[in-house]
Amino acid sequence: MSKIIMNRRQLLTTAAAAAGGVSTFFGPWKHNRVLAAASDKPIKIGFTSDASGQYANSGASDRRGMMMAIAEFNEKGGVLGRKIETTHIDTETTPATGSRVAERMISREEVGFMVGAVSSGVANAISQVAQKYGVIYLNTNSSSPTESGKNCHRVKFVWDGNGSNFAQAAVKNAISAYGKKWMLLTNDYGWGHDTAAATKKLLAKYGGTVEDEFLVPQGTRDFSSALLKIQQASPNVVAAAVGGDDQKAMRQQVAQLGMGEKPAWINNQQDWPDVYGLPIENLFGVFGTTWYYKLDLPGVDDFVKRYQAMYPDTKMRVPGNVFYNGYMATKNLLAAIERAGTTNNIAVIKELEGHKMSAADRMQHHDAYIDPVTHQVQQTIYLATGNTGTSDKDDMFKILSNSSPDEVKDEGAPGACALESYDATPTFDA
Repeated sequence: MSKIIMNRRQLLTTAAAAAGGVSTFFGPWKHNRVLAAASDKPIKIGFTSDASGQYANSGASDRRGMMMAIAEFNEKGGVLGRKIETTHIDTETTPATGSRVAERMISREEVGFMVGAVSSGVANAISQVAQKYGVIYLNTNSSSPTESGKNCHRVKFVWDGNGSNFAQAAVKNAISAYGKKWMLLTNDYGWGHDTAAATKKLLAKYGGTVEDEFLVPQGTRDFSSALLKIQQASPNVVAAAVGGDDQKAMRQQVAQLGMGEKPAWINNQQDWPDVYGLPIENLFGVFGTTWYYKLDLPGVDDFVKRYQAMYPDTKMRVPGNVFYNGYMATKNLLAAIERAGTTNNIAVIKELEGHKMSAADRMQHHDAYIDPVTHQVQQTIYLATGNTGTSDKDDMFKILSNSSPDEVKDEGAPGACALESYDATPTFDA
């Protein structure tokens, strides 16, 4: 009997035809139907990051991190003797667009892997499509606890710290330092709600109280109503879960009202692209991050120099946490393919699950690992504040503390996450 060899494009066409000619297909393969890719065929990675919308700046930084990691591998000959190629489609900070982008990436662009996200709603939408087809998806920069909790998937790996991690690092100490009377200022979408929920849970645990919570829609530019109510109520602490361009507007208005010192402000996470270039007085309060370019650790200075050499014209003269996450996620994906010795998705997933990363390799203070139960990277969490008095306009953060993965682990995620089985995940060679 002659052996029929089908490439990925033929399989997609056949699957669509089997569905009665419907343009949307429901899984191009099941159980090892695609033979190993030719050694001269590039490995294709799809960038699913924002180029417009609330997180456009972070999306651009995310992509720069991915591209630097890929450039470094390609300079060494690629992975398994194959060059890496990329394609990018704007996800527009919109879940519906994220879903359409993922469908197109897989069905038309024929990507073997997808990398990138800032909005947790967009990441969740992408990951649902990715799981349907078995395409490994690295959520680089969205930090809702649900991404490694109820919205986890076998193909998805979450590289950022989440709202619960940052809250674990900050809430207890803030109650002791500033007081028990708290108010919350929350972006009215998934990440904001989930981050606020993590903060509320810890406040209840450590004796704090939520006096009020103000929900602000994405795209908010006028925070005056909420800020005046906060000023009148005079809480001890305001916990803000506001991101992207919304946060820039919030910080500017808080500073204009002279509210940066009192009450105390805890911003769950501070992405570098959200504040880079702002006046230092706008960096009030304490906030979380996963990395900073001034950490006194081996490898950091060289990493910064490589960034500046590759991106000499970018306005953001030093890399931040979003760039770092994009770089680290992509680097570790490509390294996992090398360890597996194949682009087979199930084999690569197994290489990523439970993978341990040294503090030296991560340029952090503590060793990190990928939780095999939730697929979230468990890593060092830093607390920082504005670096007032500095003469270096790029050195905007003052690192206050670092916490080990065990100290800030999201205890609720394992119970909420139910990864699909390997057998229920379509398998293929990219």
